[in-house]
Amino acid sequence: MNGLTAFWGASDAIGRAVAITLLLMSIGAWVVILWKAWGLRRARQDAQRAVAAFWQAPSLAEGQARLAALDREGVLSPLVLAALETPAAGTLQASAKAEAQLTRRLRDALHRSLGHLQLGQVFLASVGATSPFIGLFGTVWGIYHALMGLAEGGGMTMERVSGPVGEALIMTAAGLAVAIPAVLAYNLFGKWINECEAELEGFAHDLRELALDGR
Repeated sequence: MNGLTAFWGASDAIGRAVAITLLLMSIGAWVVILWKAWGLRRARQDAQRAVAAFWQAPSLAEGQARLAALDREGVLSPLVLAALETPAAGTLQASAKAEAQLTRRLRDALHRSLGHLQLGQVFLASVGATSPFIGLFGTVWGIYHALMGLAEGGGMTMERVSGPVGEALIMTAAGLAVAIPAVLAYNLFGKWINECEAELEGFAHDLRELALDGR
């Protein structure tokens, strides 16, 4: 804590701006990590239970109701709605073959569901990729600022240099502390999203076959 206080007191506006940027990135990353961990955990649990409940229903209406009750993240219900949707007459969509219409609607619904699951991934990737360099910039700037101050004070010795340099290196450590959780979370969430994507694609394929057989 003393090192951080000394660095803050000795740094200029640019050094403090870098520190504030890293702090905001860390807070934002942890908010996204906790939010996505909660949402993806629910989506993974619901996907298997909701799909099983849908296929065990005695009718399509009952299956849709069961699915909606278990689909807390709302990634499965749009697929059922897309499979049951009837295009408006007189449109280009209605003029296409029934198989093509169904495929397009299911594809669009699948993309929307995946887009919902992937929210925040770009932010985590950006934080993980940029925060180490922002911290490194803060270190370089802090060392430069400290050395300039020592030079103006007259004479530089190892004892006088080691303190400011050591304090400036805190920014590099801060950048890594921000980046590591973001990168780990990004990779883990990517794995979970891929699992959900496989489940959604399989459900969309089965819905397509069901809709075509019904017609």
